[in-house]
Amino acid sequence: MTTTPEQAPEKATEQVNIPAQLVKDLRERTGAGFSVCRTALVEAKGDIELAIDVLRRKGQAAAQKKATREAAEGMIGHYIHAGGKIGVMVEVNCESDFVARTENFQGLCHDIAMHIAALDPRYVRREEVTQEILDHEREIYREQARATGKPAQIIDKIASGKMEKFYEENCLYEQHFIKDESVTVGEMINSMIATLGENISVRRFVRLKIGESAQGSAPASPDQAVPPSVQA
Repeated sequence: MTTTPEQAPEKATEQVNIPAQLVKDLRERTGAGFSVCRTALVEAKGDIELAIDVLRRKGQAAAQKKATREAAEGMIGHYIHAGGKIGVMVEVNCESDFVARTENFQGLCHDIAMHIAALDPRYVRREEVTQEILDHEREIYREQARATGKPAQIIDKIASGKMEKFYEENCLYEQHFIKDESVTVGEMINSMIATLGENISVRRFVRLKIGESAQGSAPASPDQAVPPSVQA
């Protein structure tokens, strides 16, 4: 019998033997669903590292498609660390109460809160950093480059590179996830968007540490009047 073009991909997929244990390992590393993980492993011909890349790419694509959809549901994740010395609360939004009650989503909220407790971000996203702070940081980096005798034509390039490092260190979405440093928090959230099929976003957080005073931080977006994140 002649195989039609529509049937060919399915036939090729069936010829790839993916052990259940490999699918389980990928699920544990990514939090993605069984069928999603198996499909990624088939595409990666059984290479788990390549399958993770496949999931990351699909997660980013899914996140872009869903980014404009309203996420008005969700939950407040929390985490207490060091014998009650550090506490975090984080608002994570999704589109439906059904997804908010799933184990995957609740686990995501807990992991994000734990990450914030450990790495103490100042902002949720880079867009929240004020122009005043950006100008101040960039000028510091320029001065550092001048002090080392760098040519004038590359000083701005050096400063721009250090600004990217500033975002990585201070913005939640760009920090490397504490439980898997091969991905950023933003990429980890994108992966969960692909798994759960809804737009997911962090709106705001507060981090408290015993004995330290509160410091202001930018709200989640210019049009949202929300309490500032408290920094340790």
